[in-house]
Amino acid sequence: MPLPIGTIRAVRGAVVDVRFEDGLPEIETALNVAWDEPHPLVLEVHSHLDEQTVRAVALQATSGLKRGTPVHATGAAVSVPVGQAILGRLLDVMGNIGDDGAPLPPDIPRRGIHAPPPSLKDETGTSAIFETGIKVIDLLAPLPQGGKAAMFGGAGVGKTVLVMELIHAMAEKYKGISVFAGVGERSREGHELLTDMRGSSVLAHTVLVYGQMNEPPGARWRVPMTALTIAEYFRDARHQNVLLLMDNVFRFVQAGSEISSLLGRLPSRVGYQPTLASEVAALEERIASVSGAAVTAIQAVYVPADDFTDPAVTAISTHMDSMIMLSRSLAAQGFYPAVDPLASSSVLLDPLIVGAEHYAIAERARETLARFKDLEDIIALLGVDELGTEDRLIVKRARRLQRFLSQPFTVTEAFTGTPGRSVSRAETLSGCRAILDGETDTWAEASLYMVGTLEEARAKEKQAGKKAA
Repeated sequence: MPLPIGTIRAVRGAVVDVRFEDGLPEIETALNVAWDEPHPLVLEVHSHLDEQTVRAVALQATSGLKRGTPVHATGAAVSVPVGQAILGRLLDVMGNIGDDGAPLPPDIPRRGIHAPPPSLKDETGTSAIFETGIKVIDLLAPLPQGGKAAMFGGAGVGKTVLVMELIHAMAEKYKGISVFAGVGERSREGHELLTDMRGSSVLAHTVLVYGQMNEPPGARWRVPMTALTIAEYFRDARHQNVLLLMDNVFRFVQAGSEISSLLGRLPSRVGYQPTLASEVAALEERIASVSGAAVTAIQAVYVPADDFTDPAVTAISTHMDSMIMLSRSLAAQGFYPAVDPLASSSVLLDPLIVGAEHYAIAERARETLARFKDLEDIIALLGVDELGTEDRLIVKRARRLQRFLSQPFTVTEAFTGTPGRSVSRAETLSGCRAILDGETDTWAEASLYMVGTLEEARAKEKQAGKKAA
């Protein structure tokens, strides 16, 4: 049966109505617009308005599109290239090359961007820890290998830097495949990431997929699906572990909200789309591990106006195994990564998974930092000297622990001049234990700031002592 041909009836930004005389194409299938512009225009069927009209979402700019333009149904979902040939390449939402490199081979396999999640009986749980080499995360919010983790933070607190460092950790430690989805990010950030990766060995094991801020909402809305399709291919066909990074999932929600307005839906809470929960679930439920291959997802989530009760933030957080909260006040004090140790959490922080020793040290660290936070107002008003002996000791150790949990990153070396440090979980635990036991009570606080292991801090303290002498 020949595929139907329709004509454009109405254009409202990224939402286009198409009329078909001979049957309607199915929902979530692609339509090709036969217009006279040099770049192609692909629409995705969103809904059936009546027996002859569909409403579709454009994945590219619709500027210049006019009524009466022919539209060809494809009968299939938008498909993107997958496989070894796309490693080291930068793609857009349609799978087109965006790095000015050689074209992809014509026989490259392709997959549709819509797929059901694995059935529950095929999914595997995980208790293995994905060691990041970042002290505060490995200690207080360990990431699951084959699970989902999110980094929540407002503008300018270091989400993107943390994601870049985790790409580095994956390439250096696990030698796995990384798929990076840049959702609604600045064009500058995509360019910088590609340039930085070309200067290292990381790019050969990474696929970059971008739907940037200057692109239509349809591209930003579907680019996580493109990245996920590529990750699923490496998981299912190649049986390889994949690290899926998304920066920023909030922009995916935002794009869905823009499209929802153009579709004429009534807004829900705080102006978000009424389908917020189901859209987030459709994305997150596909991120799953099966026997023999794990997909570890790490997602940056922008928190509008630092409001962690925002509906988009709460909808995303319900799907996460590990939540890393970034604090503006810690960033303002110069503690990087600015991870809030009291608000961050992980399902893996359990004595049966991380071990009794790790759990005990993490709990002691949290108790010490929580007590310090309670005392901050008293210290601001009256000073440390007005505290009791026990509380003064807690403050002393909490301040040293705070500084020890800061750490220079490899990806910031060009700006800070300080070489990055990756610290094993065992070294993190022994360093925190030593601080909590009082071994560093006589050390200068500066000796523990922006170092890797405790041995490095000890060497810094000795050097400072020699200078003072």
